[in-house]
Amino acid sequence: MDDELLRLSTQLGHALMQRKLTLALAESCTGGMASQFVTAIAGSSAWFEASFVTYSNQAKQHMLDVPADTLTTYGAVSEQTASAMAQGALKNSQAGISASITGIAGPD
Repeated sequence: MDDELLRLSTQLGHALMQRKLTLALAESCTGGMASQFVTAIAGSSAWFEASFVTYSNQAKQHMLDVPADTLTTYGAVSEQTASAMAQGALKNSQAGISASITGIAGPD
């Protein structure tokens, strides 16, 4: 595992615990990799609530309530979709804070 990402995940966990918050992640192109780094931290269950891996547009709509309009108008790789994913992660979990990752995976 990448030592820098583990270090950042540990810092994130400390910051969340200080604020008494739990985290939900919504990932697309990373396929759950961010969640893997978070859950590699001992004790992360105290501050990590849930992860949604929504690689397809259909999964984004079904699991995170991303509007089809948003995907059609702005595309899956857009600020608007990332925001809707993060909002959906909050709505569909008990977390107090969320983050989302969307982008282009692969050289094509």
